[in-house]
Parts: sequence; C-alpha cells; structure tokens
Amino acid sequence: MTIDPVLIKSSFAVVEPHGAAVAGYFYQHLFEHSPEVRELFAEHLDEQQDRLWAAIGALVTHVEDPGTLVGLLRDLGTRHAGYGALPGHFPAVGASLLATLAHFAGEAWTPETAASWAAVYGVVAGTMTQALVTAQSA
Repeated sequence: MTIDPVLIKSSFAVVEPHGAAVAGYFYQHLFEHSPEVRELFAEHLDEQQDRLWAAIGALVTHVEDPGTLVGLLRDLGTRHAGYGALPGHFPAVGASLLATLAHFAGEAWTPETAASWAAVYGVVAGTMTQALVTAQSA
C-alpha cells in the first residue's frame, strides 16, 4: 500500500492528545517484546520520550514533503549509529510503533490506516538503516 497522508494525519490527530503517554507505552511495549534493546537506552527515559514524540510529530508534519522527511530520517539514522543501534533493531521498533498507534487510535485504526502507517515506517526504517550503515562503516 502507498502512504495516505490523510489517514496518517487523521489517525495522529486522535493519538496526539495522549501526549507523553504514547511515548511511555511505546517504550514499555518495545522493552517487553524486545528486551535486548533495553541496554541501548538510559535508565530514565524522559528525554528520550520527548525526542520520540517530536520525531513522530515531525514525521506526520512532513509526510507530504519527501525531501525534508528523508533529510530528517538520514540525520536520525546517523545519530542512532552512535547509540549502538543495528539494522536488526528496526523491525522491533516498527512493531512497537504500530502497536502503540493502534492502541491510542482506537476505532480510527482501520486496516487502511495500519497499512499506510506500515508504509510510512518502511520509509523510516529504510532511510534510517541506510544512514546508520553508512555512518557505522565510515
């Protein structure tokens, strides 16, 4: 499926009022389902949760502007190389992101919405992985 910006933005509008709870749920889900990634994060996640929330907001804001979006994702991928992230971590992150969005979107989370978010995450993971691998091999 292709990315439907209307579905991305409308579903995020339902999720957005939950604010910090979204990021907290995401990390709880990620660490519960992929405990091996926990060591990549600080003990206290307040700052990291703020960064995640800002990144999701930027993703939604720029979903219709591929040039800006790809630039942001390349920067994120390069930074994640310094945190010890590996390409193999991206599927777990994507699964947790989609589970989190589904949880908070409720009835707004349709099969079409899920497919559109999965397509967006495909761009995120692909772009960040490429940047991460380039940074790690430099």
